[in-house]
Amino acid sequence: MGRKLLWASLVLAPITILLRWVVHADDTTLFVVAATALVPLAWLIGEATEHAGEHTGPGIGGFLNASFGNAPELIIALFAVNEGLPDVVRGSLAGSIVSNLLLVLGAALIFGGKGHDGKPLDRFSLLLQLALVFVAVVLFLVPSVPGWSGDAERHTLAVLTIPVSVVLLLLYVGATARSLRRHKRLHEESGSEASGGWSLQVALGALAAATVTTALISETLVHSLHAFAESAGLSEFFIATVIVAIVGNAAEHGGAIVIASRGKLPLATEIAVSSGAQVALFVTPVVALLAWVVKPAMPLAFRPIEIAAMGGSALLVAFLLADGRGSRRDGIALAGVYVLVALGFFVAGDR
Repeated sequence: MGRKLLWASLVLAPITILLRWVVHADDTTLFVVAATALVPLAWLIGEATEHAGEHTGPGIGGFLNASFGNAPELIIALFAVNEGLPDVVRGSLAGSIVSNLLLVLGAALIFGGKGHDGKPLDRFSLLLQLALVFVAVVLFLVPSVPGWSGDAERHTLAVLTIPVSVVLLLLYVGATARSLRRHKRLHEESGSEASGGWSLQVALGALAAATVTTALISETLVHSLHAFAESAGLSEFFIATVIVAIVGNAAEHGGAIVIASRGKLPLATEIAVSSGAQVALFVTPVVALLAWVVKPAMPLAFRPIEIAAMGGSALLVAFLLADGRGSRRDGIALAGVYVLVALGFFVAGDR
């Protein structure tokens, strides 16, 4: 019954598009309908990723989910850059990294922990990606520290961001290529085979279609988010780091929870950590470099609270997963820390 309801609720996506472009509904209606429409789309991405993971193994499956799930976030960020909202973009990117590592991973461990506490995870893969996130945060300090005094949007910081972005991309490409080769080898050595689900072509096609639709719906939701949040009296910083970040990660949230609840905790944890690492080392530098094309240029000048939240999240998760095992207790701890971080974002207010 639940699956039939989710399949049927996919119709909310075209309804959202009609409400915005044909009916021209008010922003409050658009926000509510778009947010609701993202739920079945997130489920579909999770469903497709699970089937793809049966053919590729959990490591590559997690990479696929992160890639397709982060595509809408990249598109939304570029729209926001073009509209001259650099603080919103940086906040959403920082919030995305934090929410993936704390909230998405925490939810995966909570929903997949029952009966699976202590289940072995891919310790090497998870710790490697967390180390890369921490390295990215250290590199973010190069343009960020000068931005803590004076104009954070000054041209010199935008120029300083270019080499930082290039180094991040090179690190990401090198680490990802090595990681994918390792995951492919481990999957082949395991001898596991797909259990009669979707073919790899169907799963990838569903992922692509769901991602494109999610991008359209997410853009609509962000379009209506400012007016909706204004009525609630929230700061743009909180909107970006918490609301936009959670909305942008709806696919990862839904996918990780669905997959973890089915007992596939290794894949669910790969989704959460892979997505956080991909935002830090790929999405963020790509947005910074493409900002020179879509204008205006955007320095990666993060605020101290953003730097602390990103670096602290990576260190905390690495500490909890250092033994290569995950538990429901760890998940509850991560979710609790995320609530505290979100409260910190709320108190910090705008720059």
